[in-house]
Amino acid sequence: MEDFICRGFLSSSLLLLSLYVVFRVAHRFWLKPRSQEKRLRKQGIRGTSYKILNGDMKEFARSSKEAMSRPIALDQQISPRVLPFFYKMVQTYGKVSLSWMGTRPRLLLADPELVRLVLTDTSGHIVKPPQNALVDLLQLGVSTLEGDKWAKRRRLMTPAFHAERLKGMIPAFSACCCDLVQRWTKLAGPQGSCEMDVSREFHILASDVIARAAFGSSYEEGKKIFDLQKDQVILVLEAFYSIYFPGLRFIPTKKNKKRYGIDKEIKAALRNIIHKKEQAMQNGDLGDADLLGLLLKCRDESDNDMTIEDVIEECKLFYFAGQETTANLLTWTLIVLSMHPDWQEKAREEVLQICGKRTADIDSIKQLKIVSMILNEVLRLYPPVTLLHRHTLKETSIRGIAIPAGVDLLLPFLFVHYDPEYWGDNAEEFKPERFSEGISRASKDEIAFYPFGWGPRFCLGQNFALTEAKMALTMILQNFWFELSPSYTHAPCTVITLQPQHGAPVILHQL
Repeated sequence: MEDFICRGFLSSSLLLLSLYVVFRVAHRFWLKPRSQEKRLRKQGIRGTSYKILNGDMKEFARSSKEAMSRPIALDQQISPRVLPFFYKMVQTYGKVSLSWMGTRPRLLLADPELVRLVLTDTSGHIVKPPQNALVDLLQLGVSTLEGDKWAKRRRLMTPAFHAERLKGMIPAFSACCCDLVQRWTKLAGPQGSCEMDVSREFHILASDVIARAAFGSSYEEGKKIFDLQKDQVILVLEAFYSIYFPGLRFIPTKKNKKRYGIDKEIKAALRNIIHKKEQAMQNGDLGDADLLGLLLKCRDESDNDMTIEDVIEECKLFYFAGQETTANLLTWTLIVLSMHPDWQEKAREEVLQICGKRTADIDSIKQLKIVSMILNEVLRLYPPVTLLHRHTLKETSIRGIAIPAGVDLLLPFLFVHYDPEYWGDNAEEFKPERFSEGISRASKDEIAFYPFGWGPRFCLGQNFALTEAKMALTMILQNFWFELSPSYTHAPCTVITLQPQHGAPVILHQL
C-alpha cells in the first residue's frame, strides 16, 4: 500500500513538474512574445510578426550579407548598406517599427525626439540590454553598469577626462602625431608621394596615443592588447547574433576556449601595466600624467569598492573604444576630404594661418573653426556608433507609447543624422557650413546630432577623441595633401563601429 502511495505521489510530482516546464517554455517562446506584440500593435505600431525562436535573425543576416557583398558609389547614401534591415523597416513601416531578435521584440525609434527622450530617461526603467556572458567578455566597464554602481563609477572616472587634464596629455598627443608624420615622410621617399591604407595607419596612431597618454606604457605593450581585442570582437559578434541558452558559456567548445583564452591574455597584459603604474606611484609618480594614473589615484582617494578587476575592465573599454573611435573618425575625414579637395584646402589654409608650420598646442587647436566644422560633419555622416541599444526593465511610456517590460529599444543615430526633416533636402551631402554657428544651430532641432550619445551616459572620452583627431589632422594638413587611390572601394560597414570594409587606400603627397 505504501509503495502504491509513493509511486502515485512520484507520478503526480513528475506530472506537475512536466506541466510547469511546458508552461515555462510556452510562456518564454510563445505566450510572452505574442502578448508583447499584441500590446504594441494595438497602439498602431507596425512591423514584422513574431516567428518562434529566430524572429527576424535570418532575414537580418541575409540582408547584411547581401549589402556587404557589393560597394556603393561615393555620392550614394550609406544607410541602406550599413543598416540594410532597419533601413527597409523604416521605409516599409515608418520611423517607429517592430522587429524581433529571437524571442525579444525590438522597437526601432528613428525619430530624434524619441531618441532624446530615451537617452535622457532617469526613471531607471530603461537600461542597457541584458547580454549573455560570452558577449560580456569584450568589456564590463562603466558603459555596461546600471543604477547606483554606474553613478558611482561615473563620478569616479569623470575627473580623469576634464579639459584641464587633457592639457597634460598634449605632449603625448604631439609626440605620437610627429611620429606619424615622420613615418609618412619616410614612406613618401624622394618622389614625395606614396599610396597607403590610412585606416591601418590611424589605428597605429590611436594605439600609440592610448598607450602613451592613457596608460603611460609603450606602443609595443599596447599593440598586443589591441590585436587580442580585435580577435575577441569577431568572437563576441558571433555570440551576439547566436541563440544563447543558460550554461552555454561553461561548455568547453573550441570557440569558448578561444574566447576565455584571449580574455585571460588581455587581463594578464593589463594587470602588468597596472602593476607598473602602481609601483611608479609608490616611488613618487603623482599619477597626473595619464588616465590610468588618475584613475588609480581617484580610486585610492575615494571611498569606493572599486577593485583591480574593475580597473582592468575600464582599461579594456578604453583600449577598445578609444582606438576605434578616433581611428575611424580620422579615416573617414581623410576619405571625405579627398572627395572634397576644396574643403581640404580651406582647412589647410586655416591651419597654416593659425599654426603656421609649428606644432599645434591646445590653444591654437581651439581656434580651428573650419577643422571643427569638418570633423562634426564627418561625425554626422559617419558616426562611430550607428545604432544604440536600450532595454525596458519595467513597463514605461515614451511620448504616449506604452512599452511593455522586456522590449529592446533601437536608436539608429545614422538615420537621425540623415533625416531631411532636421537637416534639409541636402542631408546626404557633405556641408560643413551647417556647423558654422556651432552644434546647437546646425540642424532644425539641436537634438538631431548624437555622435557620442546624449544625456547622462554621453561618451566620457569625447574630448579626448576630438582633441587627438584635431591635432592629428592639423599636422597632416601642414605636411601633406591627399587624394583617393583609384583602388579605393566605398564600402562603409559596421563591425561594432563604422569603418571602411576594404580599407582606405589614399595617395599622399608632400607639400
